[in-house]
Amino acid sequence: MSDAGASPDRAGAGAVAAPVPPSPSAEAGWTRAAPRAGPWRARTPPARGALRRLRLQLTAWYVGTFALILFVLGSALFATIAHVIAADLDASLHAAARAVAQAAQIREVEAISAKGAAVDAVEELTIPGRSLYLFDSTGTPLMPRGASDPVVATARRAATAGVADHHFEEATGGAGTARRDLQAHAERFTLRSGRRYVAAVVADRVELEDRYATLIAALAGAAVAGLLLVAAGGWFLAGKATEPVERTLAHMRQFMADAAHQLRTPVAVLRSRADVALQRERDPAAYVEALTAVGLEAERIGGIVDDLLTLARADAGERPIVRARVYLDDVALDAVDGVRILAERRGVEVAVPEFEEAAVDADPSLLRQLVVIVLDNAIKFTPTGGRVSLRVRADDGRATLAVEDTGVGIPPDELPHVFDRFYRGGGARAGGDGAGLGLSIARWIAEAHGGTIEIASAVAQGTRVVIRLPRG
Repeated sequence: MSDAGASPDRAGAGAVAAPVPPSPSAEAGWTRAAPRAGPWRARTPPARGALRRLRLQLTAWYVGTFALILFVLGSALFATIAHVIAADLDASLHAAARAVAQAAQIREVEAISAKGAAVDAVEELTIPGRSLYLFDSTGTPLMPRGASDPVVATARRAATAGVADHHFEEATGGAGTARRDLQAHAERFTLRSGRRYVAAVVADRVELEDRYATLIAALAGAAVAGLLLVAAGGWFLAGKATEPVERTLAHMRQFMADAAHQLRTPVAVLRSRADVALQRERDPAAYVEALTAVGLEAERIGGIVDDLLTLARADAGERPIVRARVYLDDVALDAVDGVRILAERRGVEVAVPEFEEAAVDADPSLLRQLVVIVLDNAIKFTPTGGRVSLRVRADDGRATLAVEDTGVGIPPDELPHVFDRFYRGGGARAGGDGAGLGLSIARWIAEAHGGTIEIASAVAQGTRVVIRLPRG
């Protein structure tokens, strides 16, 4: 069941149309139109190029946004870690100074000579990565004797103030050689004997710089890996985001080609009818016949245009659905009366062996159009002497309408495409009139009302269409 007219009037008109000389398109079997080369094909590469540029721009935005986030978070993280590491260094210097003072106090308890004991204790004390110094109360170096000037200056300030810190640089060798970045901390302490000393500790800040360098390298590597992953993920997501646009553009191109193909044949017939009628003088009856055929083809074109407009408005969401409480059985019986004349002309019996009262919340005109499309299709593809039956039931909270025919059926490979726009199939179904839009409209109407439409068919045995709608 691949096609139907949009209204019973058009279906009836198509049944009594005068014979028309077949055009090349008609002789080809009215199969689904293949895309034709034309001006619209030349615009395909630019459209794809624009989508590719859009995809690149979206990916660039993803990467740029992530890079900005990394920069802000990284800056904050570096500042925090630098503060923590500097605080740790200060704490370690303070702890080392207290260790020197504690060693001196312990030795004083063990020995009588406070001075010698304190110096010995400092000489025996070792803290990895730290240089330890001991000064007297005036800031004079006791151990080791060769303290540098910045360290001595720091000790003297501590002798006066109690605590002192100093950040300085010191050459590692002769002139022009590398310099070390050092941090000195000095504290004054008093033994139980009352003698005062100054403990000083010096640490090389290269340790801090090494920790910075390691941290920076690790974070930089993680940031680069993250940016690469974001770029790959952004490209993938941008592709997913543009896929609907690509499908829409492809669908629009196919739709335009199919519409042009479907309209070209009746327009060609109109022109040929008019040309034949104007070639020589004819009697009034011949002109009436020609004008009647022209009118029927014009009505056919109008039907196609109306169906295209219906689908276009449906796609754009501009077709309002005015819902009301209606009874599907009443709408079905009214639709049967509308198509009965067409069925009689084709020698097809239309029967309603079963119907139940089934209220639905639907647009009455659209619901009738839905039933008419399905009935019209069934009648068109049922041979003379065949039968079309319609049943309406109400069960499980849904209203069900089933239309069965004893027609030519649909091949299994064509069933997945029967709802495609302009699809007409082949074989025994290719010669039917219509543009292949009826079932597309039927599916839209069913889905717009929260329902479903399903088709089952077997070749030479018939087709069954089932429509299910929520009950009102």
